[in-house]
Amino acid sequence: MPNNDLIDAESALTLADYTSPALIVPYLRGLDAPTIIQELSALLQREGRITDLLPFYQAALNREYLCSTVTEPGFALPHVLVKGIDKPSFALGRTPKPIAWVRNTLLRVRVVFLLSVPETDARPYIMLIRGVARLSEEAELLEELLKAKDSFEITNLLRQVKLPMNRASTADRIPPI
Repeated sequence: MPNNDLIDAESALTLADYTSPALIVPYLRGLDAPTIIQELSALLQREGRITDLLPFYQAALNREYLCSTVTEPGFALPHVLVKGIDKPSFALGRTPKPIAWVRNTLLRVRVVFLLSVPETDARPYIMLIRGVARLSEEAELLEELLKAKDSFEITNLLRQVKLPMNRASTADRIPPI
């Protein structure tokens, strides 16, 4: 009798399943939250992950000004609930140097995850946030993430971060993008 509590490591979803090398910017041009969110939003639109650039950009930026998503170890996690999409995705960018985000805080940002999340289902968003939290706890992976030369190296690192699955939800897994 198979053990349903175990998830096959080969089939477990990873952070990389919700992005692509085309959605990763190893060297962001922007030096503040508005320009970085615009840069990453444009990628999401170009890759067909969102349709309306301006409302998405405004929602992400407004949310950051209302309640900043900056967290240790220097991550910003702006996100937008989007009507009409059924799969989450994210664009990722790194800054050359730590930057101040939207508020006067001592915590500086080096990595930005801009998430596009289905408006009707919070489970994928929660899985992604838990995966990012796992990444933030892996000192060796973090160092590699900050040193990776290109979007392909970053994608390969994200493949190493398995997303936690609730035992009850293994039967109705969310397919990767």
